[in-house]
Amino acid sequence: MGIRNIVTNEDPILRKKSRVVTEINERIKILAEDLVETMREADGLGLAAPQVGVLRRVAVVQVGEELHVMINPEVKESEGEQLSDEGCLSVPGLAGRVYRPLKVRVSYTRPDGSVAEVESEGLEAVAFCHEIDHLDGILFTDKAEEIKSVHSEDSDEDSDKSSGEDADEAGDKSVGEEDKLSDGVSEEGERREL
Repeated sequence: MGIRNIVTNEDPILRKKSRVVTEINERIKILAEDLVETMREADGLGLAAPQVGVLRRVAVVQVGEELHVMINPEVKESEGEQLSDEGCLSVPGLAGRVYRPLKVRVSYTRPDGSVAEVESEGLEAVAFCHEIDHLDGILFTDKAEEIKSVHSEDSDEDSDKSSGEDADEAGDKSVGEEDKLSDGVSEEGERREL
């Protein structure tokens, strides 16, 4: 168990479809725990197994207090539309405006084998869709209406950070429709990536 390296968009694994988990064994449980630790260390809102180099349908999302550790997640229903500013831990330095459902109903299996069905909206709905896209080899840049380079105040022109490093101490952050301000930066001046 521990923090794993996050692969970046140059890695072809991010473009592959993840395999369904047919057995929740110790390796899958460790992967799930590592995703949680890695997401929190990177100050993200979510993380999917392909982002740490594993082609299994496992992802985590935490917007607010509730943590969702998901095995074989699926969007069962969606409703409405929202335009959100998104970033991604695997696509450092870029942000884009992406149309996502306003509300989603997601089902998944927890690591203990129980089945969950969650209804969410706003930023959490964005996070669910973003992470499930990763499991299908889709990056937010594939769906973005516009993509722009984002740099922290501390970075200089040639600051290319290696995978897993943040552009600044606050980390890159994804901003949902309700939190969106110009340039996708919250009132606190920080971004969170999915």
